[in-house]
Amino acid sequence: MSTKYNFHEVNSPRWTSFQRIAFRISFVFFIIISIPNNPLWYKHVFAIDWTNLDYRDLYDICRFGSGVNWFGRTIFGYRLAGYSIWVNTLGFSVIVGFVWTALAKWFKSPRLEYNTLLYWLNVIVRYRAGLGIIGFGFTKVFPVQMPYPSLGILDTDYGDLTAQKIFWLSFGIVPWYQVFAGVLEVTAGTMLLFRKTVAIGATLLVGALGAIVVVNFAYDGGVHVYSSYFVLLSLFLLVPYFVPFYQLFVKEVPAKVILFYPKFATAGNAARYVSKSVVIFLFVGVFFYLQYIDFRYDPYKQPSSAGVKNLRGNYQVTTFRLNGKEHPFNPEDSIRWQSVTFEKWSTLSYKVNRPLPLDLSNGGGDPKRDVNRTFELSGVAGGRRAFHYYADTETQTLYLEDKYKLIPDQRNITAGDGGDGGVRNYSEESGLDKNGQPAISYDQWIPKEIKQKFATEVDDVHPRARTTRRIREFARADELAKEEVRRRFVVHYDVFNNGNEVVLRGVDENNDSLYVQLDRVNKHFKLAPGKLDAGQYD
Repeated sequence: MSTKYNFHEVNSPRWTSFQRIAFRISFVFFIIISIPNNPLWYKHVFAIDWTNLDYRDLYDICRFGSGVNWFGRTIFGYRLAGYSIWVNTLGFSVIVGFVWTALAKWFKSPRLEYNTLLYWLNVIVRYRAGLGIIGFGFTKVFPVQMPYPSLGILDTDYGDLTAQKIFWLSFGIVPWYQVFAGVLEVTAGTMLLFRKTVAIGATLLVGALGAIVVVNFAYDGGVHVYSSYFVLLSLFLLVPYFVPFYQLFVKEVPAKVILFYPKFATAGNAARYVSKSVVIFLFVGVFFYLQYIDFRYDPYKQPSSAGVKNLRGNYQVTTFRLNGKEHPFNPEDSIRWQSVTFEKWSTLSYKVNRPLPLDLSNGGGDPKRDVNRTFELSGVAGGRRAFHYYADTETQTLYLEDKYKLIPDQRNITAGDGGDGGVRNYSEESGLDKNGQPAISYDQWIPKEIKQKFATEVDDVHPRARTTRRIREFARADELAKEEVRRRFVVHYDVFNNGNEVVLRGVDENNDSLYVQLDRVNKHFKLAPGKLDAGQYD
């Protein structure tokens, strides 16, 4: 199959009426979905500190959604809701396309083809798809999108994981395969930035992202629309190759692709080369470095703050007392903790026989506070709770806050599904009072004199990861934290027997006295993290 480049518009064949109408509709449609129309995107771009970039600065430039949203997401059901914007945009594009056609006839436009406009439309779509998939792919090149399972997840029964979580973990336990998928996506995206490799890059994207679309439908994932978006853009870029591919691979006859490229003046060529070089340097070279820094020091789905070293591990609960009353082991007890894990980062999790709200997010934290990074909780049922903690190692005190943040409409729901079979008071069940406020308020949780010790959480990472965005988001998150509805409690910890026994004493989220004795369990999992282990916790 050969390619012929036509540089002169005057030699181009006349388009049919159908081709001209189809182009007008396509032009409006792809321009709308390829150029950001949300003011927040532009606000973000202008707020970037280009002298101290964070990887999410570039990632958010690459990832955005656009379109006409006349009827919201009510056209389709839940799983197809995101596609309703495409339908709205297509309807708008058809109207504009026919109005454009009517005006062309009214003014008796001599335009017989739109080769130049089509070329620039292809440029926009190429760069939109290329940069978008590069940003998507780098989170796999350095495997942070699907992390290795935490100790708490490994301590969770298989049947208590959602289908999506199982798929993500199947990638997380084989990081080199995740890296391969990322390299494929970044390579395909980079190829779209060069005119002569568009067909290869677009074909790779259709195959790679098409599989991700199917996987997200099969496993009930959340990125099927975004994956379909790249498939759609790639298919549009492949339109000139459909007939030649059919001739070559089906009819097995020689085929020729005719592409129109405008002839640029010397200054135009220079500007094109310079702008392309800047884009490649920034979104391939700099992006690669920033993603490495994130992987090495501040992975966005794992807390950045290290946990207390002599607490890390799995524990069984040998003694559990609440308000002085001992609860012997009983798998049906809805109050007693059943097992406890301390991660290598600042998270404590435990299991309890009580139905809890299920976090169906992707587990990424934004703003960048550790409490917002919920991968060890998202998609995990079975009564597992996860708490971020601040540790005062001088007094051996842990200040814990629930990683599951209640939304306002959940405050007024009476809990009645306790594992003990009885209807319990909402404040007893959830750590909230009758007004839907935390039993332990944010101001009561950590005394002011103690809070000063934790005022530098924003700096609990390597200096290379202390970006302007991180500092700005922490400042915003500190203000938001005062309004958040989270369950909180405080415990003192003592370590005995060379770290094999831990005793927790304090008050729980309901202001009840708590005594928990933990005995370390050395679990020998068949899975073991490889050398591509994100974060720095030593």
